[in-house]
Amino acid sequence: MARPDKAAAVAELTEDFKSASATYLTEYRGLTVTSMKQLRRSLGADAKYSVVKNTLTKIAAKNAGVEISDDLLAGPSAVAFIKGDAIDAARNLKNFQKENPLLVIKGGIYEGKFVTTAEIISASFPSSVLTAASMSSLVSSVGVWPFDPLLQSRTDDVLASTSRVTSSTL
Repeated sequence: MARPDKAAAVAELTEDFKSASATYLTEYRGLTVTSMKQLRRSLGADAKYSVVKNTLTKIAAKNAGVEISDDLLAGPSAVAFIKGDAIDAARNLKNFQKENPLLVIKGGIYEGKFVTTAEIISASFPSSVLTAASMSSLVSSVGVWPFDPLLQSRTDDVLASTSRVTSSTL
């Protein structure tokens, strides 16, 4: 790869790291082109799954302010940059791995923090949007507001942050 091509690849990867809500690193060794296409589709429209060069990825991550362990960038690597619901994407990645055991989930970055393979695989909890919607429905049906102003304040904060997330992801 010529130097200008490398600079362009690093710039693109840096932007992907900066704009992603989560980044999942995988090893794709043994997967067919067809199964890679299926994986890309299963991750959804808000995800970008790319085969990457480890050295360029390490440089791009550093440029984006993301620290990635050298262990995660060993062997043939591919990165899933998630711009939508990171929990849903993790579930889809886990489900794909069940059907395609050659896919190895190495780890990732979620909300700026390192997440292990086990944490990605166990991402079976509901997304924050679903949790907030459930809480809102429960609280409004029970009528807790007049009895607990602290709960009302905290729930209002959660709902306000969720509405910002929801409107930014739509």
